[in-house]
Amino acid sequence: MMEEFEMKILVLNCGSSSLKYQLIDMENEQVLTKGLCERIGIDGRLVYQKAGCDKEITEAAMPTHKEAIQMVLDALTNDKTGAIGSLKEVNAIGHRVVHGGEKFASSAVITDEMIKAVEECNDLAPLHNPANLIGIRVCAELMPGVPQVGVFDTAFHQTMPPKAYLYGLPLDFYKKYKVRRYGFHGTSHSFVSKRAVDFLGLDKDNSKVIVCHLGNGSSISAVVNGKCVDTTMGLTPLEGVVMGTRSGNIDPAIMEFIAKKENLDIEGVMNVLNKKSGLLGLSGGLSSDFRDLEDAANKGDEKAQLALDMFCYQVKRYIGAYAAAMGGVDAIVFTAGVGENDIGTRAKVCKGLEFLGVELDAERNNVRGKVTEISKADSKVKVFLIPTNEELVIARDTNRLCGK
Repeated sequence: MMEEFEMKILVLNCGSSSLKYQLIDMENEQVLTKGLCERIGIDGRLVYQKAGCDKEITEAAMPTHKEAIQMVLDALTNDKTGAIGSLKEVNAIGHRVVHGGEKFASSAVITDEMIKAVEECNDLAPLHNPANLIGIRVCAELMPGVPQVGVFDTAFHQTMPPKAYLYGLPLDFYKKYKVRRYGFHGTSHSFVSKRAVDFLGLDKDNSKVIVCHLGNGSSISAVVNGKCVDTTMGLTPLEGVVMGTRSGNIDPAIMEFIAKKENLDIEGVMNVLNKKSGLLGLSGGLSSDFRDLEDAANKGDEKAQLALDMFCYQVKRYIGAYAAAMGGVDAIVFTAGVGENDIGTRAKVCKGLEFLGVELDAERNNVRGKVTEISKADSKVKVFLIPTNEELVIARDTNRLCGK
């Protein structure tokens, strides 16, 4: 194994029909190349971008993830625009794994036992975990001997106490089936909450931070002394605030009511809740994209405006709830696609939180995608925009576990 500071790490995020990747040089945490494979199993497209160069797009058949990963490896070592001379320069591979259940409270080196433990969580994330495991197996086949690490979306939230993670169901369901709140986007919540504490110069062991990871999927977390004590997503990423196509919290009895009225089975109801609800459903099917909804709302579309208002209201409600749960708050942080780029959403969420000590600065808030304090200088509660970097967290954890 090479010295830790010389490690080059390939970061992979395998979805059901897509694959995102980055190659990161850990000596200076520089991204050497990044891109994605899309439409795996349909027709296939590779997007590849070496640092400082234009994007290259290659249309090519990708019947499975194996062909997709092979194309990525070929692109990395390509004579013209490759980022490395040979695959021997890749010292380790870090994988995003969505659901680690209760078995993983931190990242772990991938072994046969570890793969079995992840497979046991497949029921909890049927869309994501099997795809994550395919990526792990294909890399083991194509790059034998290269160490691999799994970094779990759920791990950061494993510090929640039972009063926060259990549901008001018969306890047997937890004992038999591990039905509980797990939370997601943990890699992002961990990275962003730590950056906020550093940025503010807070004592890590005496800090209270609320992270708002807002995108097409959104989750909010309460972080006390660097540890998560509550989060909005649950057993699955369907719970919490209203999202792009997901309903978020609803009265569970609605499921039976709608099933009877619309003549749907449980799968049909779940399809509505996961794919046809949220901002898309509220806007009358217009869009799940905030930009489209804002354009429409600005032109007088009342449904689009309602969808946006509901989203901001629900985020604000959780901020108030988590401030109460933690007994105060030092900082509120916005991150992810909407949190980092949507000036209006941040303003709307913070409006009305003055009683908590939140004073947003309109001028400072007029920013996108870079670390910025957006509250007024005298605001008791500091408000930040901090871009998330889940790939870097995966690379750092892989480096820590595999570097010598």
